[in-house]
Amino acid sequence: MERKQLIKRISVSSKREPADTVIKNGKIIDVFTGEIIEGDLAIVDGYFAGIGEYEGKKMIDAKGLYISPAFIDGHVHIESSMITPKEFAKVLLPHGVTTVVADPHEIANVLGTDGIQYMLDSSEHLPFDFFFMLPSCVPATEFETSGATLNAADLKPFYLELRVLGLAEVMNFPAVLKAEQEMLEKILQAKQFGKKIDGHAAGLSANDINVYMAAGIRTDHESTTAAEAKERLQRGMYLMIREGTVAKDLQQLITIVNERNARRCLFVTDDKHLDDLVHDGSIDYNVRLAIATGLSPITAFQMATINAAECFGLENKGAIAPGYKADFFLFDDMNKINIRTVFKDGKAVVNNGQLTMDLNTQTFVETERLRNSVRYHELTEKHFHIPLRTNKANIIEIIPNSLVTRHLIEKVEKNDGGFFQTSITNDQLKLAVIERHHLKNQIGLGIVKGLGLKSGAIATTIAHDSHNLIIAGTTDDDMVMATKAIKEMQGGLVVVNQGEVIASLELSIAGLMSDRPYQEVYSGLKEINLALQKLGANHHFNPFLTLSFLALPVIPELKLTDKGLFLVSKFKHIDLDANEV
Repeated sequence: MERKQLIKRISVSSKREPADTVIKNGKIIDVFTGEIIEGDLAIVDGYFAGIGEYEGKKMIDAKGLYISPAFIDGHVHIESSMITPKEFAKVLLPHGVTTVVADPHEIANVLGTDGIQYMLDSSEHLPFDFFFMLPSCVPATEFETSGATLNAADLKPFYLELRVLGLAEVMNFPAVLKAEQEMLEKILQAKQFGKKIDGHAAGLSANDINVYMAAGIRTDHESTTAAEAKERLQRGMYLMIREGTVAKDLQQLITIVNERNARRCLFVTDDKHLDDLVHDGSIDYNVRLAIATGLSPITAFQMATINAAECFGLENKGAIAPGYKADFFLFDDMNKINIRTVFKDGKAVVNNGQLTMDLNTQTFVETERLRNSVRYHELTEKHFHIPLRTNKANIIEIIPNSLVTRHLIEKVEKNDGGFFQTSITNDQLKLAVIERHHLKNQIGLGIVKGLGLKSGAIATTIAHDSHNLIIAGTTDDDMVMATKAIKEMQGGLVVVNQGEVIASLELSIAGLMSDRPYQEVYSGLKEINLALQKLGANHHFNPFLTLSFLALPVIPELKLTDKGLFLVSKFKHIDLDANEV
């Protein structure tokens, strides 16, 4: 802060000069005491200067509305929304969210440091605060081909960025447990810069949490039961309660929150798709759901504001108090939270659900690699032929609305050439993962059950965590057509039927995000959903979302990477023929 700004803030606070703006007649949520208080809010240079009786150059009558600090999302992957940070801000601001702590893990797996730099550059100069945690595990595993590898030396320069808060979700617990050198370097480096370290403690025991805490890892967003949540709180972790598109943990975890431990809990979305953000909202949805489940509204607001700010050391955020940033919103009901007006840095950015500022003036320089990330040689029908020695195969079975799959052994049909024959009747379809980063000509082939396609093929370059091209189909020629369409778009989602592309959504930024306005992306997703209906896809879950996680070899039970079929319980690749297991 400059001397002049400090002098001015003190002068306004002491009433020697008028504030820039004064908000009158509002019911202020005091996140420190858990009370509703009244008083004028004096704002100067984007900060609160005082609560009491004030005069200002501009006077705003809140007309009895509640006033809340703006919401903070403590852990999110922006790439999961399929839109750029600028468009992401446009979607979240009307929902009262003005700050996120993002992990650019997805784009880093494709583009490495170029991906991180893009996220930093493209999120600057917006009426929205983007903070970042640096990806800790790129690649996520050695069992798939990633676009990049990031070591401690690669991450080090980014710690000099003011908006970089620390090291993101450490998901490689074995490396921490064994004190492997590269992981230790990343942890020590974050500590040397005085930064935070996020955890990823999926399925870990209470003693495993001891290990994480001993290593300086202080948060976790992977709790799925109240018992797991309590173990993390007992050992001093911040509990991140997640409610996203796939992982919905809030209702299972919120029962553990009480007035004694609530200040160690915060809300996150982790991965949330654009259509869900538009329909339901972001952290505001978490708050509404928590209140509907029985949590005190004041406690829910604390978790969405000051708790998240304190977790990440954001000392001037998360509260309505002198010296804090004037990021807040007005609303009319503590249960429904109908947001009327949103303020960022003391200025109204949303009024009656509509943005009042133009965010399209932002400019930055892109790298060529950003839009040239989908690279593989031309494919033919032969590339999708699956040879089988027997008539029994290891099959990936989808569990609706779950990242977990089942490992099935079933009889399959073969054609005269001894190759697997898809079966609509038995819902046995071809699955392929094609390496798309380094022109390795590497293709993993498998069989998937539960997708429900009656014809055609679907493909996407969103395939966690390495984001190779993943395709499921009923015919080889439609799968080939899908590869051509994806390469021409340089990434995205495509639906093919009888040799024709019937719907597509271009995601030309690293094959993960669109450069189009969010409204166009939203419309594109609607067209994709209509096309899926024509193929007869299972309507009990999102087929593309499910497809994108079939390549993730760290979640049970059977997955497919570009290196082949992967059995998670044995942590090894296996053959398609069932007699190997």
